[in-house]
Amino acid sequence: MPNDYRKSFHDDLNELKAGVLHLAAMATETVAQATEVLLTGDMEGAARLIEGDDALDEVSVDIDERCFRLLARQAPVAGDLRAIVATMRINSDLERSGDLMVNVAKAARRMYGVEIPPRLRGLLQDMSYEAGRLLRLAGDAYSENSGALGDALHDVDDRLDALQREMVLAVFESHAKGEIDVSVAVQLAVISRYYERVGDHAVNMGERVLFMAEGSLPEHNGAARARARREARVAGATDAAGIDAAAGADGATAADVGAKTG
Repeated sequence: MPNDYRKSFHDDLNELKAGVLHLAAMATETVAQATEVLLTGDMEGAARLIEGDDALDEVSVDIDERCFRLLARQAPVAGDLRAIVATMRINSDLERSGDLMVNVAKAARRMYGVEIPPRLRGLLQDMSYEAGRLLRLAGDAYSENSGALGDALHDVDDRLDALQREMVLAVFESHAKGEIDVSVAVQLAVISRYYERVGDHAVNMGERVLFMAEGSLPEHNGAARARARREARVAGATDAAGIDAAAGADGATAADVGAKTG
């Protein structure tokens, strides 16, 4: 590429990155907003959050369109191609995280007037904090192009996973004590899953940052193991066929050949 053409391309990439970081900030803010709505029963706030998802979607659609234009017009390769493809996946994770918090706001409307027991309120606040922290760290990893930070999000997410399991058990216990009815118990268990899924999306973002920075993904390791197992099976079948052929030529059984070669 000519130098001015290359500069224009990287200017476009920088604008794309700024858009993603803006979306990340928006998605992170929805976590705190949804939790506030849930714990205070603020129906006006719930309505604002649900309606505000349109703005988040608008930013997400714009990011996708920018990615498509860069792919079509610039024909990027190597690291630049990885950056655009990873950005499209990260964009999807952020948009979906916003949707999950909209689901929390809708659940809050269904639970209007319900008094959430203190222990469950505390767990919801803890889950909200961890989900928001994971999104912020994923945004930092993307901003800094840090594969190491992106990869570390797997470990950070363990805390949120543990909280989600604790929340589900606490919901069952609260229902058993008569503190909440079954419909509320179901809603709270599902809400805990929404927070946990936000953490999963943040981990996905971290994996995409690792791909951007180093060109590798965890599933690449899985694919390599699958190929190795497949090749081992093929090699084993070939060896077995060779033994069978030798046995047929000598008029002996495969077991006889095996005994001779043993």
